Amino acid sequence: KACTPNYSPGRGWPCFNTDPMLKRDGFEDILEERRNSSDLKYALRCYAPVLYKGVTPCKANMLKNIVLQSDQLHYVINQVSQESGEAPDIIQEEASVILEEMAHRLQISTVRFFAFALSKAFKTLFQHVCVNEEGIQRLQQAIQEHPVVLLPSHRSYMDFLLMSYILYTYDLALPVIAAGMDFMGMKFVGEMLRMSGAFFIRRSFGGDKLYWAVFSEYVKTMLRNGFAPIEFFLEGTRSRTCKSLTPKLGLLNIVIEPFFKGEVFDVNLVPVSISYERILEESLYARELLGVPKPKESTSGLLKARRILSEDYGSIHVYFGQPVSVRSLAQGKVNRSKYNLFPRHIPRKPMEETQSFVNDTAYRIVRLQEDNMVLKPWVLMASLLLQNLEGLELSVLTEQTLWLRGLALSYAAFLDWPDHAPTAKVVSSSLALHRGLACVSGGRVSLVVGEPLGPVTPEEAVFNRAVSVLSCASYRNQVLHVFLRPAMLAVAMHTAASSKKNEVYNCFSFLWDVFSNDFILCPGDTVQDFEEACYLLVKTGAVQMPQQDIEMTDRGQPILSFFNGLLEPFLQGYQVVCRYLCEEASEGLTEKQYIPAVRSFAVKLILAGNLRCYEVLSSDMQKNALAALLRMDFNYSYIWVVKSHFAVGMFVLTKAVLARL
Repeated sequence: KACTPNYSPGRGWPCFNTDPMLKRDGFEDILEERRNSSDLKYALRCYAPVLYKGVTPCKANMLKNIVLQSDQLHYVINQVSQESGEAPDIIQEEASVILEEMAHRLQISTVRFFAFALSKAFKTLFQHVCVNEEGIQRLQQAIQEHPVVLLPSHRSYMDFLLMSYILYTYDLALPVIAAGMDFMGMKFVGEMLRMSGAFFIRRSFGGDKLYWAVFSEYVKTMLRNGFAPIEFFLEGTRSRTCKSLTPKLGLLNIVIEPFFKGEVFDVNLVPVSISYERILEESLYARELLGVPKPKESTSGLLKARRILSEDYGSIHVYFGQPVSVRSLAQGKVNRSKYNLFPRHIPRKPMEETQSFVNDTAYRIVRLQEDNMVLKPWVLMASLLLQNLEGLELSVLTEQTLWLRGLALSYAAFLDWPDHAPTAKVVSSSLALHRGLACVSGGRVSLVVGEPLGPVTPEEAVFNRAVSVLSCASYRNQVLHVFLRPAMLAVAMHTAASSKKNEVYNCFSFLWDVFSNDFILCPGDTVQDFEEACYLLVKTGAVQMPQQDIEMTDRGQPILSFFNGLLEPFLQGYQVVCRYLCEEASEGLTEKQYIPAVRSFAVKLILAGNLRCYEVLSSDMQKNALAALLRMDFNYSYIWVVKSHFAVGMFVLTKAVLARL
């Protein structure tokens, strides 16, 4: 909701005069009607979805026959036959078995069952399920014109159920959904998911040429024949941290290829942003990040999870973004005529320009998902509490939350703030919803640490505290995309040897490279991101830029201090990883040993009082830090200007690590 805060609460917190927000659609609560009408009537109503213009969708069995008879699959079968020495008929039978295991069997009766069951569950779990109806209208139009690929964000198991529920509600064609094989092992539930549109794929294919051929031809056949919209998660898996993950390109390559080969006129990519006020899996995610194995998907586990129906999980906002035309995106970037030089049925690796285009498109789609994420007041409160682990007075938290609201709105954050509600009421209702994470005692707000059942070791006490911090961090992470670029500039200003713009840029570029595994930073956008960061900090009065300098203003101190604190856990996390690899790691260290070893090293630092950052214990941060060290090339011409404790430490340690690996 757009608003212009003009509030100066003292304590050095400046006020903001925000520009009008970017035009975004409004929302409608689809649960409102469900609360006032029959769920059975809703499930059994006439369902007549719009179809692709001029195309008669084929049935599931016919779809499998088309795949098995395709020229591309026959070509690969003959290749595998020659390489293995087995008869083509045997390989053909293997392909048929793979397809049978993979394929969906969409049935309207199962869809109606889920429509009824999910209506009951959603009304119990959530206060509101809000959808932008303008986005639904755009999607309806897109479905009639060209093949559609739905690309939702992925923060919860609930995502794919929610997507199908919404499309059924609006009488749109249900998507066929790429799902992991884990779900297929769930008795009864796996088959129910298959009959509601899920098709099951392995998490990795390795070098299995036949499996890849069956899978890719199955997806492309659905796309070419207009069976239904295809849905998959660009991130590949749920984000346990609630930060957007680096996009995976395999499926995106597959759905774009028919356009490059001229088999379809265009493909519409539709980014969908799903925002949860409270995440069902919040404590589960924190424990997974701390090394507790993920529970295996099972029907019994699902039944045991019924206790969550007694909890309140607030609201969900689902924003269907503007359809992105692959044809328009590729104009002038990809020369499609090269695809005419080879027979279409012969599989080929994507050309370099094609791979670059797909990679760039994936990053842009994830950025669009981020831009349309709806942020609730709690994400601002979590950001403040994590920078004050000793706790905050309730009045101070209220004051600073209002200040941070102004800052977020000035950076065009998509913030859902109750109309005309006093800030104190907004803060208290957020604390009530998230009472499992934060509590008020004696007028002071602090994070909740789970009470142990008996005596605990110091290491177990650290673990319990870390669960609380990482759970809270999953909400702070939801606002990082809004503040990331100005925060990196704030750290660069603190790091640089001088206020000269080029030297600050050198440090910014260094940080940009370091954190490219942790955040969505589009390849090649370093200069653009730097200029955006400069603009935002100037806009909010935090810095001024006389000539070629970047200088903090008198009112900029609280802003830059907040931004430095926002990235501090990531800076400390990477430093701890560097220290471990240089001081503790043995030469024979394997990837499997790496994460528990770094975690143990960090726990020792915390117990010794040499580290206060519990987020360092996150396996996600540890993996990203190692990936950054292995990826980066440190032959920068600007390294000599990096002289602060952090930057020199990071550079020297990383250089030493690279020399040892």
